[in-house]
Amino acid sequence: MDGLFYAALVFFSLLVTLQSGHALYLTLYTWNRPPDEARAPEHFLPPGLSFTVMLPARHEEAVIAGTIERVVRARYPSNLIQVLVVCSADDEGTIAQSEAKIQDLRREGYGNVSVVVFHDRPINKPHGLNAALPKAKHDVVTIFDAEDDIHPDIFNVVNTVMKSEHVKVVQAGVQLMNFDSNWYSALNVLEYFFWFKSRLHYHARIGATPLGGNTVFFDRELLKSVGGWDEQNLTEDADIGLRLSSTGERIRVVYDDRYVTKEETPPTLGQFIRQRTRWDQGFMQTLRKGTWKMLPTRRQRWSAAYTLAFPRGQALLTIYFLFALVTMFSLKVPVLVALISWLPIFMLVASFGVSVIGLYEFTGAHGLKASPGAVIRLAIAWFPYQLVLGYAALRAVQRQMRGISNWEKTQHVGAHREALSAATREPDEVTSRAA
Repeated sequence: MDGLFYAALVFFSLLVTLQSGHALYLTLYTWNRPPDEARAPEHFLPPGLSFTVMLPARHEEAVIAGTIERVVRARYPSNLIQVLVVCSADDEGTIAQSEAKIQDLRREGYGNVSVVVFHDRPINKPHGLNAALPKAKHDVVTIFDAEDDIHPDIFNVVNTVMKSEHVKVVQAGVQLMNFDSNWYSALNVLEYFFWFKSRLHYHARIGATPLGGNTVFFDRELLKSVGGWDEQNLTEDADIGLRLSSTGERIRVVYDDRYVTKEETPPTLGQFIRQRTRWDQGFMQTLRKGTWKMLPTRRQRWSAAYTLAFPRGQALLTIYFLFALVTMFSLKVPVLVALISWLPIFMLVASFGVSVIGLYEFTGAHGLKASPGAVIRLAIAWFPYQLVLGYAALRAVQRQMRGISNWEKTQHVGAHREALSAATREPDEVTSRAA
C-alpha cells in the first residue's frame, strides 16, 4: 500500500509540474515570436468599414454616460458608427442615464446612439446582445462593456486589419488598469495582461480561440450565420469563439499596449469571486456542450478541452494543496519521493518571477510606476490569491452540480478612470494616421 501511495504522489506531482510548465509556456508564448505579429498596424487605411457598437449594461448608472461619450468621440466618422445601449426594461436607472446622455449628444449633432430595451428573459448579457442584433445595421458588430475606456483609434485599427488581412473576426486587447486598488488587483491585472498579450495568440495560431467578452469585432453576416450568442452560457464569448473556430473561420488577435480597452478589477473580493465563479462555470458549460469536438484537428480539440477543463483541474488542485499542507508535517516518505513532490513549488516560484517582470512591463507600457512595495504586496498576495481562485473553481463545480446557472453580475465603479491621470492618457491623444 505504501508503494501505491508513493507512486500516486509521484505521478500527481509530475502531472502538476507538467501542467504548470505548459501554463508558463503559454504565458510567455509571444515573447518568443516576432514582435510585429501581434501589434496593431503602424499606418491606418482610410475609413471604409462601418461599425455597430453594442453596450450591454445592467445597473451601470455610474459609468454608462462616460462610456457612451468615449465611443461617440472616437476618431472615426460618426456616420460609420452606430451605438446601441442594451438594457433590460427593469433597469430604469441605466436607461435614464443613457437617455439623458443621448439627448446631450443630439444637441451637439450626434444622432447615432439609441437604447435597445428588451422585456423578456433571461436577463443576461447574451440575451441582450441577441435582442439588439436585429437592430445592427453596419458591416461589423462589436461589443464593449459598460465601463470600458476604448482608445479613440480602435476603429481605425480594426478597419485596417480587417481590410488588409481579409479577416472577419478580430479580438483586440483588453487591459485592467487599477493594479494598486487592493490586495488582489495587481494579480488580476497581470492575468489579463498575459491572457490578451500572449495566450490568446497561441489559441488563434492553432485555430481554437475562446474569445474575450468585449473589444471583439465580428462581420455582421458571419455573426448572424452562427445564430448569435448562446443565451444559456455564462461565458458566451468563449462559446462563440470556439463555434466560429469549428467552422474554420480565422480569428485575428491584436494586442498593442497603445490601443487596449481599459477596464477595472472587481471592487470587492466577493465581486471578484462571483465573477471568477461565473467564468469557471461557463467554461464547464462549454466543455459539456461539446462544440469543441467539432474542431477539425486533434491538436485544436485537445487545446480547447484543456482550456475548458482547467476550472475543474483548479478545483482539484485546491483540494490537493490542502492535502499537501497536512502531509507536509505528518507524513514521512522516501527522499526521492519528497524531492519530486516539491517540483510544483519550483514552478510556482518561476511563475511568480514571471509575474514580477510582467508587472514592470505592464506599468512601463502605460506610464505607471511599480514600486518595490508593489512587488512585496504581490509576493504576500500570491498564495492567498491562488486559494481564492481555487475557492471560486470549487464554487463553480458546486453550482454546476446543483444546476444553478443564474448570472452573477459584477459591479463597476469606474476605478480605472479615477486611477488614470492626465499624463497616463497622453498616449491616447496620438493623431490618427492614414496610409
